[in-house]
Amino acid sequence: MTLPDGTARGVLDAPHPLLSARARPVDPTDPRVVTAAADLLATLRGEPRTAGLAAPQIGLSWRLIAFDAAGHPRGRSWAGELVVVNPRLAEASHWCVGREGCASIAGLTADVRRATRITVLGSLPGTGDPVTIEADAFEARCIQHQLDHLDGVLFLDRVSGALSLHRRLHTCDA
Repeated sequence: MTLPDGTARGVLDAPHPLLSARARPVDPTDPRVVTAAADLLATLRGEPRTAGLAAPQIGLSWRLIAFDAAGHPRGRSWAGELVVVNPRLAEASHWCVGREGCASIAGLTADVRRATRITVLGSLPGTGDPVTIEADAFEARCIQHQLDHLDGVLFLDRVSGALSLHRRLHTCDA
């Protein structure tokens, strides 16, 4: 499905209240959701160091994520440039700690424990067709990071202690 051309929006910075609130499910066939999906993708494309964004990061408390892990050095799987409506984690395995950053938290990265193999279920914007994503390595980390945003969880909420925090250098965000 091709989305209409979207409008890039600004990314909210923590501690904006939308970033700590649980997003609500939406109808994937609603034209407003299709427009929001296009805007989310346009915003992601405008953030060159970011591999994923969630709707709350652009000011919408909706269960909608966009991601594209293409070309990341830690990537193995690649579902493509994708927007998923009402995504949910169906399976997760092979846990490990890895470095993450966030477009909504400037200047910091942290070591966060995540599954390296996941299955996510959701719907495509516009048609509402079901979609299943099987991801591993960096793409799995990126998707879980976005799913957390939908539940009002920031990566800093998953940090085990101060020694897990790092100043951001020039790494891609999760």
